[in-house]
Amino acid sequence: MTGRHRVALRRGWTFARPRGTERSSVVLQGRLFVTRRTILLAAASLGAISLSAAPASADEGMWTFDGFPAEQVRENYGWAPDQVWLDHVRNSAVRLTGGCSASFVSPDGLILTNHHCVASCLYDNSTDAMDYLDEGFTASRREDELPCPGQQAEVVTAITDVTAQVMDAIGESTGEALTKARDAKIAELESAGCTDQETTRCQVVTLFGGGQYKLYTYRKYSDVRLAWAPEDRAATFGGDPDNFNFPRYSLDASFLRAYEDGKPVETPNHLEWNPRAPEEGEITFVVGNPGSTSRLFTQSQLAFEREVRLPITVATMSELRGRLIRAMDESPEKAREGLDLLFGVENSLKVYIGRMKALNDPAFTGKLAAAEQELKAKSADNAEIGNLWGAVEDAMDAYRTLYLPLRFTQPSGDLYGYAQTLVFAAQERAKPNAERLPGYTDSALPLTQKRLLDERPVYPWVDELMMEWSLSKAREYLGVDDPDSKLLLGKESPEQLAERLVSGTRLADPAYRQQLWENGLAAIEASDDPMIQYALKLAPRQRELKALSDAQYSGPLAAAGAKLADARFAAYGDTLYPDATFTLRISYGQVKGWTERGNEVPIRTTMGGTFERATGNPPFDLAPAFAANEARIDKNTTYDFVTTNDIIGGNSGSPVIDKAGTVIGTAFDGNIHSLGGNYGYDGTLNRTVAVSTAAVQEALETIYPAPALAKELAGE
Repeated sequence: MTGRHRVALRRGWTFARPRGTERSSVVLQGRLFVTRRTILLAAASLGAISLSAAPASADEGMWTFDGFPAEQVRENYGWAPDQVWLDHVRNSAVRLTGGCSASFVSPDGLILTNHHCVASCLYDNSTDAMDYLDEGFTASRREDELPCPGQQAEVVTAITDVTAQVMDAIGESTGEALTKARDAKIAELESAGCTDQETTRCQVVTLFGGGQYKLYTYRKYSDVRLAWAPEDRAATFGGDPDNFNFPRYSLDASFLRAYEDGKPVETPNHLEWNPRAPEEGEITFVVGNPGSTSRLFTQSQLAFEREVRLPITVATMSELRGRLIRAMDESPEKAREGLDLLFGVENSLKVYIGRMKALNDPAFTGKLAAAEQELKAKSADNAEIGNLWGAVEDAMDAYRTLYLPLRFTQPSGDLYGYAQTLVFAAQERAKPNAERLPGYTDSALPLTQKRLLDERPVYPWVDELMMEWSLSKAREYLGVDDPDSKLLLGKESPEQLAERLVSGTRLADPAYRQQLWENGLAAIEASDDPMIQYALKLAPRQRELKALSDAQYSGPLAAAGAKLADARFAAYGDTLYPDATFTLRISYGQVKGWTERGNEVPIRTTMGGTFERATGNPPFDLAPAFAANEARIDKNTTYDFVTTNDIIGGNSGSPVIDKAGTVIGTAFDGNIHSLGGNYGYDGTLNRTVAVSTAAVQEALETIYPAPALAKELAGE
């Protein structure tokens, strides 16, 4: 981002997810495997437990559309949207499979999102001769719009409760048998729900830690192209010092367009563009796909985060940042090729440091502990509950033993990611659909294939750096004599192995990847590609670790989670929201500042403030187009503004919608206090940061002129 309110990085690298187990991925060993730029610094907590003690307070909550708290909103604001309003904004909302949110804003498939959400597209289309990330992009004609590799736009068309079917399939199963029965039923439901895989996608989502299962049906658009983006310096003005802060002066907005059969998609369901300034106190709604939260974690799960996962993540990511900066200093080419990754690393590092701070704040953690004690007290007379907290603690103890091998037997880099996807795809596709790993079922394969085969640049030095780093960290944390270290390295050093595999592989060629994909397991096993052979060598251990995790960790958590969900509903009723899962949610709030160290923080900044804040030195140097057009820019235009809406990573690009149902901004960040939002929400301090549609309109007219887009947004 700047904004980078998601943990998934600008370039597509994934650090900590469950993000709804999204991307062209397969969940193995408590980890999410991604076909590109896979770093996987932190294992995803796949068994999040339902624990939050009480119904949401005012403005708190990332609500599902089939559970929107209309009465609560009406009580707080004197008005609430009706079903027609909700259906309209739901049908206009877009999920981008790169890890962001967006919205249709014209009848011709035009999509509003953040600049940092299209940075990978700019990056993938750039060359040494034309750096679109640095210079920005405006398509003078629709024929000139740039393809975005790996990107897919999805719109929810139905949400179906399939809890009973999944629970019946699980029955009395436990451990690994539970996860297999659950996953088999999910694969069956997804396959039956989407018989037309060309245009639809089905995804069963686990809510409340296993207390509910919902089948989300999407209309998908696999041809997504870039229409307009400002200079990177305009979107990232202030850089890391301003990231997760306010006041902000960021034009973190861009436009994509969805295509089908070579033509722009007709989208009669779209939000009306409203380039006006927000009004203090007005009610606002953010509609998007928050990635993941851990607000329902038990104390034992939070202890693991605080004592194990977060310290390791911060330490290893800090080293990655240093390695990357050193390499980028070697040449202008490397500086360009590594810039997007560096932004992402710095953003994620700030996120995890913020989470560590939150979990080491006695006042904050005291509230979480009190919530757990309250739920225990309310459930004391429920014989059905049993010692569920003890079961969760046992599972976490087992996970502490498994965590290091789960985390560090996954080398990083695009090329290894391609190899691993090809190996697992070939092995899984030979099985019946119900027996496959998540990510390789019939419903998931189209996106997996798209991500694997779409053409994008691969920079060998980046892949080599990533692999060296991940392998060196594996040896450091596992130990030289550990069997997994020996499996990963053999007799080679991390540097030798990374250089041999990266220089020897042909997987940067999409035609070669397609050949292996189409010819299946026989071609994979017969391949002499060193990266393919390396992935084949690691696969048995990765599968073994997944089986252990299912038996000792994921399975027990799923069983306990279902019962804890029942306890929550019994204690507090059904007016509750689940943890985020990178599925469509709606939050409500208002345009409102906050008090910081005794000073009132205003609700907005103006475009003129950019020039006052500029120092001429990075990261406070003006974007060239801003400097060139200073005399023409209306400096009183509202630039960025803040609201009390409850968001998290994955909400990047979400439209900020007013009472009339029009879009007045796009969310791109949170303030520094929102970093603890993974574990809890504080309405006095947590704020969403959005770029106003008024600023985007000003940019379209005077800074990065796009008259055709301006007319389209105006409905002309």
